[in-house]
Amino acid sequence: MPTKKRGTGLTAVADAWQLADIDVSASYPIRPYTAVMAELAKRIANGTMKCEMVHGEGEHAQFSIAHGASMAGARATTGSSGVGVTYAFETYSPIAGSRCPIQALIGDRTLDPPGDFGSEHTDCLTLRDNGWIYGWAQDAQEALDNSLMYFRIGEDPDIMLPQIVAMDGYFVTHIAQDYIMPDQAEVDKFLPKFNPKFRLDVKNPVIMGPQIEPEMGPPLEWDRHVVMTRVKQKIVQATEEFAQVFGRTYAPFVEEYMTEDADMVYVLQGAHAVTCRSAIQYLRQHGYKIGMCRLRWFRPFPDEALARILPKFKVAGVIDTGTSYGAPCAGGVLSTEVKAAMSEVAGKPIIQSFTSGLGGETITHEEFFAMAEMMKQTLKTGKLIQSGTWVNFNDYHEGASQINAAKTEAAPSK
Repeated sequence: MPTKKRGTGLTAVADAWQLADIDVSASYPIRPYTAVMAELAKRIANGTMKCEMVHGEGEHAQFSIAHGASMAGARATTGSSGVGVTYAFETYSPIAGSRCPIQALIGDRTLDPPGDFGSEHTDCLTLRDNGWIYGWAQDAQEALDNSLMYFRIGEDPDIMLPQIVAMDGYFVTHIAQDYIMPDQAEVDKFLPKFNPKFRLDVKNPVIMGPQIEPEMGPPLEWDRHVVMTRVKQKIVQATEEFAQVFGRTYAPFVEEYMTEDADMVYVLQGAHAVTCRSAIQYLRQHGYKIGMCRLRWFRPFPDEALARILPKFKVAGVIDTGTSYGAPCAGGVLSTEVKAAMSEVAGKPIIQSFTSGLGGETITHEEFFAMAEMMKQTLKTGKLIQSGTWVNFNDYHEGASQINAAKTEAAPSK
């Protein structure tokens, strides 16, 4: 029977990996991801989990170990955070290119500088062009559920791609919350055993990862492109089957919140959606017709879903929780991708870029109110007044009196 459990996002992923009966996990400590490996080590030592844990001498080795284990036919996992993610950068494309569906947990963290250990999406977003599939979990329940769904999608014989279960460091990795632990029989029904068509086997030798001639490269690249486009169909299928087996329903690509009659909408991903919902409830009480669209996937990017959803609104405020210095319109990666996805869509909204929540800072109610007021000014004038806004740094100030009034009224409820 499914049971309620209290734990963190890291505990939830450890539960998912145990339920998935992983064969090998490779580790190297860096906070905030480290605790998931400590949890696995404890379970292995106590005899409650059967798994080979291999400790690397660094992140590069750690991902290489998982790569080799997957090539040998093992269901393998690993993970990292922040600068550890970038230290292993050389390994990501070979893992995806050799179609090894390892799963990595990334509890995201800001890069250096400033190296302040706080949550930021920048580390994960540096991987966006390497052929991995991934998205952000907003809480522990989704961290567990995403882990199971990602195994199912990534290990599909038509896909065979590595996955990143991304979550906001500390906000999701370390804050305890309630979640439902599924029954083992349910997981076994949803997630079949990993059985790759090709594996390293001394009795049946194959060549994997060879160096090739230049003219052989483009067809390989094209094949990787085709496979990534095929993932979207598998996401829809896996999400529907997940709901049937476990009774929890997710939007395949974009979750909508209070969007039925909205003129304006926040577009974001990750744990700040939790605060965003409560800010929207307050704003609704004060006459703002605003809602939220939360991306559940970043790769493959949900461009078709956004093209269907966003034209319902007049202004879309895209919130980046990461940096991309020198990006178009002073925005970040998410706003750049949303704008690209909407560039040829008829009736698209005015897209306003915000950067907030850097360095592990909470995006507060007051900051959501300020963004809403700036979006309201854009809506009122019918044109984009300021393209790239770093909240609390270069905010558009014509609506300052309304913003300050909202801050004053909201202060007692903090």
